[in-house]
Amino acid sequence: MIVMKKGLPRRTFLRGLGTTLALPLLDAMVPAMTALADTPANPAALRRLGFVYIPMGCDRSRWTPQGGDSLDELSPILSPLAPVKKHITVIDNLELKNAYPGTHATSNAAFLSAARAKLTESTDYYLGTTVDQIAAQSIGRDTPLPSLEISMDLLSIVGQCDNGYACVYQNNLSWSSPTTPLPSEAHPRIVFERLFGEGGSASERRAALRKRGSLLDSVGDELARLKTRLGAADRARVALYLDAVREVERRIERAEAAAKDDALPDLDRPVGVPASYADHARLMFDLQVLALQGDVTRVITFQLARETSGRTYPEIGVPDPHHPLTHHGDDPAKIARVAKINQFHISLFAEFLAKLKATREGNGSLLDHSLYLYGSGMGNPNVHDHVNLPIVVAGGAAGEMRGGRHVRYQKPTPLANLHLTLLDKVGVKIDSFADSAGKVDELLEPLAL
Repeated sequence: MIVMKKGLPRRTFLRGLGTTLALPLLDAMVPAMTALADTPANPAALRRLGFVYIPMGCDRSRWTPQGGDSLDELSPILSPLAPVKKHITVIDNLELKNAYPGTHATSNAAFLSAARAKLTESTDYYLGTTVDQIAAQSIGRDTPLPSLEISMDLLSIVGQCDNGYACVYQNNLSWSSPTTPLPSEAHPRIVFERLFGEGGSASERRAALRKRGSLLDSVGDELARLKTRLGAADRARVALYLDAVREVERRIERAEAAAKDDALPDLDRPVGVPASYADHARLMFDLQVLALQGDVTRVITFQLARETSGRTYPEIGVPDPHHPLTHHGDDPAKIARVAKINQFHISLFAEFLAKLKATREGNGSLLDHSLYLYGSGMGNPNVHDHVNLPIVVAGGAAGEMRGGRHVRYQKPTPLANLHLTLLDKVGVKIDSFADSAGKVDELLEPLAL
């Protein structure tokens, strides 16, 4: 690592027409004469917290790993995680008591709040502040976006909600207060503009986008000046980051062009959303990599599919709608198809983790400095229960977390215990969260990078 005599601020931006482009952590941002180890005083120890939600539980028989407390052997559903196995922990027998009486709306609403949703179909809805927003109030204060809320399903299906519960419970993972749900964005172009655009309404940002042609073209002059201040390693790191930004731009543009040329456009899919679910999901995950790498935000929630989703997955041989399949009535063929969907979802998450692992930052990787919770608010979808939830924790939390483990509770334990633990791992110290009864002791032993 080359230490520059005069360090760049961590919050260094390149500015262009309607554009603010944050930069990844560079050697030049580490002040001279500062210890280079990953410590809380060093920018390399930045901790990020993310959440990925899957709907309608899983097939537990193909989810649960066999063996002891270490992940010596992954289950069929979790097998795509093999390349990052040492960075993950699987936790069994966590529950959401406040999600009962057992609905899709409460599964989604309780996942990050561990709170009981008020039974109402009107605007007097009431839940609780979610764990991501508690984190954002602390670790999100110094970033352009305190938090980022994204999803895969456009809200044209807003009317498909559980009877008795307002649609906000099913459509929103994140709540900044018990009465303030935070809408998520599924359109990759809008997410891209939110990350790299500069103020204005959506229509104003789009107009600026058309004028500037490319985000990178608009910051070319500043980029040229910056390169004269960087060493060879930093120039290479910036080049890789900008290549990733450019590739995301290209993929969005290709999706927009394909949608415009479609003689029979899908009215539920605005211009710019890839037709393929997998392509759309990968693009949304790649936007998260850019957001974390550029320190645009440190807190992200991602709804990988919506509760009661009728989406089909013909690309993996499952032409049946997801939701009806989960009411399988113990039919082995239907359960097997549910498991294929579960494995498909986890494979997309595994690809994302591999990209975080491959993105160097400081003395480690972006995965080393992040912490992600992947899971569902429902256990067995056939009976709509909220116990033995499918839960995976991934990442290193800047040396505060070690993986390769399988934690199995003998009796149902509050999911809120895990939320409290994750907050602790990213430096947010609170005494309790929702119905927590302590922390997950097995996760309190740090492992140095």
